[in-house]
Amino acid sequence: MSTAAKQFHEEEAIGKTYDFQVARRLLRYLRPYLRLLVPALGLTLIVNLLGNLQPKFTEYAIDWYILPRKSSGLELLVGLFVGVQVVRLVFSYFQAVLLNTIGQHVMFDMRRELYDKLQHQEVAYYDRNPVGRIMTRLTSDVDSLNELLTSGITDLLGDLVMIVVIIGMMLWMDVRLTLVTLITVPLLWAATTWFRKGARKGFDMVRTRIARINAFLQEHFAGAQTVQIFNAEIKSLRKFDEINADYRKANIDTVFYYAVFFPWLISSARSASRSSSGMAAIA
Repeated sequence: MSTAAKQFHEEEAIGKTYDFQVARRLLRYLRPYLRLLVPALGLTLIVNLLGNLQPKFTEYAIDWYILPRKSSGLELLVGLFVGVQVVRLVFSYFQAVLLNTIGQHVMFDMRRELYDKLQHQEVAYYDRNPVGRIMTRLTSDVDSLNELLTSGITDLLGDLVMIVVIIGMMLWMDVRLTLVTLITVPLLWAATTWFRKGARKGFDMVRTRIARINAFLQEHFAGAQTVQIFNAEIKSLRKFDEINADYRKANIDTVFYYAVFFPWLISSARSASRSSSGMAAIA
């Protein structure tokens, strides 16, 4: 394939983009739906706060009833625990409905804006950009943003609430033990930074490869007769195998960061838990 053809099918990488800059551009799509977003975020906070009550129920059950071998009053505690879980389930249902509704409305507006922009592009734009790449922008990239605006916001707020509540309860119970436990935070921050940069680069590579596959498929399916006339089926198959292999390699490279980071994270959490238990036993 010639250099010009390679450049035509090559999808540009995102490169280094400032997260705050991108977030500010995306927030404008949420402004028309603030009436739905505020209750959804409120439900997110409530759901995570209720989830943080579960260890306290376990503590009360063990300290007040199981160790003293008392059963009177345990039914009430179990009933309260079940009631909290039912309330959490109901709030989680409405939270999911609101967030996904907002996400679908935002995706609708975004796709409509992209389609309107494509309708007003000059004809030379379609000569420079393969249709497969354009379709990737309208489908795969927009769906990724949908996942960010729904589950991404929920997970971020939920994790922040959980971290604040857990650290606050730990400081209230034992300040020295909490400080010992937080010694691993700088190492965790460094590992998370490494994972974030590597995973971002990997996902960027995956995005460019899938766009290249879509562009190649669209061009060769639309020009299947031309390929057959010039007897270029074998050459096209070899080229597709090459592009497909690059896409597979990009996904495998991305999995590498997950395979290294998450087992280390779990082992570090277990080590911190054992250290805290040992310090508590000494105290």
